[in-house]
Amino acid sequence: MTLPLSILDLATIGKGQTAAESFAGSVAMAQSAEKLGYRRIWYAEHHNMSSIASSATSVLIAHVAAQTDSIRLGAGGIMLPNHSPLTIAEQFGTLETLHPGRIDLGLGRAPGSDQNTMRALRRDPMSADSFPQDVLELQGYLTGPTRIQGVEATPGKGTNVPLYILGSSLFGARLAAQLGLPYAFASHFAPAALQDAVATYRREFKPSAQLDAPHVIAGVNVIAADSASEAQEMLQATKRARVSLFFGGGTREFTDDEADMILDSPQGRHMAQMMTYSAVGTPDAVIEYLDSFGKHADADELIVAHQSPGTRGRLRSVELLAEAAGLVRV
Repeated sequence: MTLPLSILDLATIGKGQTAAESFAGSVAMAQSAEKLGYRRIWYAEHHNMSSIASSATSVLIAHVAAQTDSIRLGAGGIMLPNHSPLTIAEQFGTLETLHPGRIDLGLGRAPGSDQNTMRALRRDPMSADSFPQDVLELQGYLTGPTRIQGVEATPGKGTNVPLYILGSSLFGARLAAQLGLPYAFASHFAPAALQDAVATYRREFKPSAQLDAPHVIAGVNVIAADSASEAQEMLQATKRARVSLFFGGGTREFTDDEADMILDSPQGRHMAQMMTYSAVGTPDAVIEYLDSFGKHADADELIVAHQSPGTRGRLRSVELLAEAAGLVRV
């Protein structure tokens, strides 16, 4: 495996699990990833989703950072239209001040929620339109000079927290290229525009103070297990869990038979397409897939979402992939 590997941790709350247990699992994953040689771990901002515990993203990063030593930690990403740029600059400036050289800030413009939750967040539906300007305002607070005269982020000013643009369309690709920022494509759940977006980003990239050449991070799902049959069983369990999330609102539990019937429907097949880019199987099979995917995505780095159900399965997947990829243990 030649590309660097990072992890996207969704802080999943499994069936019968509490948020506190999910957080303990995130700490265990970060500690294991650090020892195994992964580059970074990112956490995603989601709201009103009963199976994802990373809604207060910066707080979770702080919790994990306090219990690790060297691995980079960040947001993959903060949905900037949900917040003021100054607030995010202060939060991530605080994180960088407490944990120097370890903090990343990935930014997206999606709500990370549904329409009702947007209202609960006091978000203006038109706020996504100002995303490019908000990114520049945030960058000014972290690197200087400020774009709002007389307003500085404390902490934040001079911390130079690196920014990443997240996206699943040509919009994010063009913005990242224009601003000279790294680009992370959400191909682990939105695969359709991957190659077009990456090609657009590379073609239109303009060097910046942060980055002198394009840098593409591509998302991919991974379920690495000790046997192919075990990996396939985990994949099916993961798909069934997604049925509850997407079709049961995260509150209704479907039986396995009911979930399988939904998966066989057109709506279920559409949901399954979200996992088009998935490496599932024994470590060797997973590595072979990731090597091929990296070339397909024209990526400089892969960020993997370990989708095994349950903390134990995800930790084992993290370990097996690291060993197969030849990552250097700390």
